[in-house]
Amino acid sequence: MATPSEQNFADYKRAEKKALELLADMKAVSPKKVDIELALLVAIFELHKGSLPAETVGAIIQGHLKQLLPFYGSKPPPAHS
Repeated sequence: MATPSEQNFADYKRAEKKALELLADMKAVSPKKVDIELALLVAIFELHKGSLPAETVGAIIQGHLKQLLPFYGSKPPPAHS
């Protein structure tokens, strides 16, 4: 039986998989990255609409970015010997 933490991670991975599928669908609709970026940000604001002020949603997004930047940030190229 999964622990609550394991279940939360499994739920996240299912949501992440669905988001990546949605991204593929969005790329088929518009080749412009800015269209997709803005649409995804709007979706985040819509997720919280009516329950949190826009400023709080913006702070949530910024917090997530701080967590993701190290994972997606550029890594120095391997040293050549």
